[in-house]
Amino acid sequence: MSVILATAGYDHKIKFWEAPSGICSRTLRYPDSQVNCLEITPDKKFLAAAGNPHVRLFEINSSNHNPLLSCEGHTSSVTGLGFQREGRWMYTSSEDGTLKIWDLRSPGYQRSFKAPNNAPVNSVALHPNQAELVSGDNKGTVRVWDLGSSQCIKELVPDPDIPIRSVSVGEDGRHLVAASQNAEVFVWNLPGRSNSNGYNG
Repeated sequence: MSVILATAGYDHKIKFWEAPSGICSRTLRYPDSQVNCLEITPDKKFLAAAGNPHVRLFEINSSNHNPLLSCEGHTSSVTGLGFQREGRWMYTSSEDGTLKIWDLRSPGYQRSFKAPNNAPVNSVALHPNQAELVSGDNKGTVRVWDLGSSQCIKELVPDPDIPIRSVSVGEDGRHLVAASQNAEVFVWNLPGRSNSNGYNG
């Protein structure tokens, strides 16, 4: 099966669709909770589904309906996830106020980052340099986390106390974009090698 589209939601189901025909070719049960988001691994072999409070990985081209791996460690809904460029590790954000990094060879997380304001984290993105995570939280703060030092290296607050719903970094690593609950979009120029003090909005 060539997966074109995968969907999920509050009906506790994950569906694979054949885009040309619009036919649902496979349905997986996710009985424990709603599914908040989905992400396919870079090698296109596995699908990660984020629920409350876990992440489960399923084989895409398989008749096996059971997850191959269940990642436990968050204490509330998982709101975002993604993979390192080569699929070596996964990163997640959660309403428990943390970001976590997972080695997919084991069910436990390897690293955890928690903001001092304890705000639920709504979105997370990996910088193309594969060395920084960007998060957006419910108190309106965008943070840049350095994976080498395990420290927050930048805080941006475009509109205090207005939740940030989504964050993204451009493929060339030059711009950081955040969208707020007030339907506003904020764009910053990211620092380059020659401009280490960037983040101009």
